[in-house]
Amino acid sequence: MADNHGNTPAAWTGVTVAMAGFVVGGVALMLSPVSMTLFWVGVALGLVSLPVFAIMTKLGMGSH
Repeated sequence: MADNHGNTPAAWTGVTVAMAGFVVGGVALMLSPVSMTLFWVGVALGLVSLPVFAIMTKLGMGSH
């Protein structure tokens, strides 16, 4: 197991982008007329977090 236990810029950025996606999607579902457009924006943010993490890890900002 790595000494940093996932405390890398790549991990933090990936989790932050995914969290933003969940918040946006959750807010969209709580609006009075449910905003499906905003919901899908949240889903897209969640999916974008995976390549963001992978790219940052390949750039050397992840665990070695």
